[in-house]
Parts: sequence; C-alpha cells; structure tokens
Amino acid sequence: MLRKIVTIDQDKCDGCGLCVPSCAERAIKLVNGKAVLSADNLCDGLGACLGECPRDAIHIEEREADEFDEAAVAKHLAAQGKPSPVHQHAAPVPAAHHHAGGGCPGSRAMSFARPEPTPAAASGSRQSQLAQWPVQLHLVSTTAPYFQGADLLITADCVPVAHAGYHEDFLKGKAVVMGCPKLDDNNFYTQKLTELLSKSDVKSVTVLKMEVPCCGGIAMAAQQAVAACGKQIPLSVVTIGIQGQIKG
Repeated sequence: MLRKIVTIDQDKCDGCGLCVPSCAERAIKLVNGKAVLSADNLCDGLGACLGECPRDAIHIEEREADEFDEAAVAKHLAAQGKPSPVHQHAAPVPAAHHHAGGGCPGSRAMSFARPEPTPAAASGSRQSQLAQWPVQLHLVSTTAPYFQGADLLITADCVPVAHAGYHEDFLKGKAVVMGCPKLDDNNFYTQKLTELLSKSDVKSVTVLKMEVPCCGGIAMAAQQAVAACGKQIPLSVVTIGIQGQIKG
C-alpha cells in the first residue's frame, strides 16, 4: 500500500542512537553503526523520531510499504521485554517546530567544569563530580567533545544507587555513560560503544557492574567494543556488591 513511512539517510547518519529510544515501537535499530528501519510494518509513520536526530538524517516519505501492524509491534516489543505503546494518531510535528540542532533539549550534549570544593564540602557535604550531559548510552552522541582525551567510565545504572562513594571513588575526572544490559539490547551497547571509541581518543575504559549475573553484559559489550575499535585502550572491570562493597 502507498503510505507515509520513515526513511533514514545512511550518508548523514552517524550512529548516535538518539532515535532508537524515541520510537515507541522500537522500529529503529543500529546495524553496523547506522540507524535502520527494522521492518516497514513496525513503523507507524508518525515521525516521533524526527526531532531526535542531530544530523537531520530522518524524514517521512510516501512510498509503497507494508501496512502498519500493531499486532506485529506488540510481538516485537514483547520479544524485547517492552510494553506495547498506546497509540495516539496525531500528525507528526513539522520539522520547522523542532529545536535547533535536533532532539529534546534535555538530550543535548553539554560539558561543564566542576566548582572548587567549598568549606562545606570539605566538612562533609558531598559534591557532584558529573561534568557532562547526557549520560544514558542511548542518548549520548558518539562525537561529543567531552569524550575527546577522556578516561571513560561505563556504569551499570544500579551502581550509583548501591555504592555510596560513586562520585568520589569512580566518577571524578571521567566522562561517563550508563545503561542496563538486563533491560536493553546488549548488541546495541556493543555497537554504540564501538562507534564511540572509534570516533574519539578515549585514553582508558573502566566498567562498573553489579555482582548479579545479568550485569555481566555491560562488561562484555565494553570488551567487544575495545576489541573492535582498532585501538589499544586499557580496560578494567570493577564489580560492586548488592550492598555497595567493591568486590574486585
């Protein structure tokens, strides 16, 4: 049938992955460092992903395509452990209304210097050591300036909750990305990290994972990315116990 559907310009796409989580149907995935449409029948053609692309690589075109299939979407999401979206058939936001640079303002890359410790901080009040935004692996750009020449910290997202000294013990002086290999596609993590390491001059990689077995996926993704990026980058893996202790 002739209908409106997403198209992705492979020449413009840099594999940042910002479009992947913005698609409620998870119709977009990364393949060989590029965003691609998984299947025509998974795309509703509403264009929720358009505003998330900083390279303006995603557009809506009208062409012959399989009909949008909500049952196929539900099956596709169930296979990934994701709930089915509630569809509200609204028109896509015109490109002219998108924020300059593409994407939600909360996902734009920012880096900032940490202030000097204050007397209050020295006396016990803790200070954040975060020096960038965003931090979610799905949202960071692989070409963000804060990765250049950085020591990279790859954090399973339960670690900062479990380990009380996360900021001072691990985050201080590092660029950081985080995610959950239990809830996300670990192949995506491997591809995104490979792209990041290939495009930046990261000096070292430290992986922080929880002791639970499912958390090993984030270390595996990092190890595969370091091996695939074509560079000699020192890699260390630190395991945190569920009660917050450093286990090695």
